[in-house]
Amino acid sequence: MSSLTSHSHGFSDFLRSPELLQVLQELGFESPTPVQAQAIPLVQTGQDVIAQAETGSGKTAAFGLPILEKVHLEGRRRVQALILCPTRELCAQVARELRKLGRKLPGLHVLELVGGAPIGPQWSALERGVHLVVGTPGRVIDHLDRRSLDLRSIETLVLDEADRMLDMGFEESLSRILEECPPKRQTVLFSATFPATIEALSRRCQRSPARVTIEKTPEKVSSIEEILYWVEHEKRLKALVYSLREFPVSNCMVFVNFKATAKALISELHPLGISAGELHGDLEQFDRDQMMAKFRNGSIRVLIATDVAARGIDVPNLGLVINFEAPVQTEDYVHRIGRTGRAGERGVAVTFLGEKESPKLERIRATTSTQIREAQSPDWASLSVEELADQIDYRAQMRTLMISGGRKDKVRPGDLLGALTGEAGGFSGNDIGKIEIHDRFSYVAIRSDLAEEACYRLQEGRIKGRRFRVQVLYR
Repeated sequence: MSSLTSHSHGFSDFLRSPELLQVLQELGFESPTPVQAQAIPLVQTGQDVIAQAETGSGKTAAFGLPILEKVHLEGRRRVQALILCPTRELCAQVARELRKLGRKLPGLHVLELVGGAPIGPQWSALERGVHLVVGTPGRVIDHLDRRSLDLRSIETLVLDEADRMLDMGFEESLSRILEECPPKRQTVLFSATFPATIEALSRRCQRSPARVTIEKTPEKVSSIEEILYWVEHEKRLKALVYSLREFPVSNCMVFVNFKATAKALISELHPLGISAGELHGDLEQFDRDQMMAKFRNGSIRVLIATDVAARGIDVPNLGLVINFEAPVQTEDYVHRIGRTGRAGERGVAVTFLGEKESPKLERIRATTSTQIREAQSPDWASLSVEELADQIDYRAQMRTLMISGGRKDKVRPGDLLGALTGEAGGFSGNDIGKIEIHDRFSYVAIRSDLAEEACYRLQEGRIKGRRFRVQVLYR
């Protein structure tokens, strides 16, 4: 999360907790972003807040820091704050950020409650007691129905990306969850847009909320070059491969509207030698996490995603986004292209539209005020898809090793790096890429041609004096 050094205030103007201030200093957070500067003091007072802020503006810390500052860690653990998010990916991101910010708070327990993950471990964690819950509405309702989740001690309820939750049909679930929360609570609502449905939700669940509105930063918009190709559906595979050739980047996200399109596209890209994976609602949580880990570490170069993945996913240095199909909801265009051009980096967003879809272009332009450049339709009639694919190299340079030990087994990134570069492994640090540690397993990226050998050596050797199962993940 970037800090805006131009802002005159520091975090010490708002926060009193030495532990939180120390963590912020260690993480290099020098000054609050605009949403943090406005929202933190309001959330601290305990009043209701409705805030409009786009993805990437630092909103998790804006509500997370005040919640962490007032959490009671002594005595029996009870749920004091519930953060509701529309997708599992956003839940994972928010929970990760809260744990990172609260890492010096002794005994802090943050629990994710999301579908696609087994309910048993979640139940056990709730029985032992947790302080903060980050969940999707569906799984939170599951636990309320099973009486495993007690919301009577809730002091703060956060609805993150509330507009998205309503778009996804969670209105009834939200009403049920609101009924289970104590009436005397603080409700903080974050939304990228303020349609009438959000105003109505605010009236129903908030009392005289303070309003925070953060204008979109023009620099952020201008860092993305937006290009439109007029191309009919049957020629879009060729248009996709052509775009990969024209805009050579290390990774690319391709958005489609249906999981069937994602599956079909994968089956067409693999024979062309293009490293690709899919992300959609049919995948279990474990598989989604694994897919994202492979994409982040370069084991997958192209990720075909439905809009379930458009928000709450942060992939550093994503150079190219392709709208294989224009989004059904015009607002999703901004969220899709917002995956690229982050942190001041240049990004490219390419959109395909057929001739009959010109009203969609008008709607996108009217809704977003973006500058889409209509490019000359490429003259590729003389080239086949295979010939275009031969002109690019989209094979994965890295492969992912999955190790059956994680955070709860006291495995740290340094342990895995040490095992691979030490005597037993013997690999160079340059051969090893991103390392991700989860609760019970870890992912390590390693040069493709070394993956099998690295897997064998790790299985034969020891990590922290223990043996773990290791496997190479393909596709």
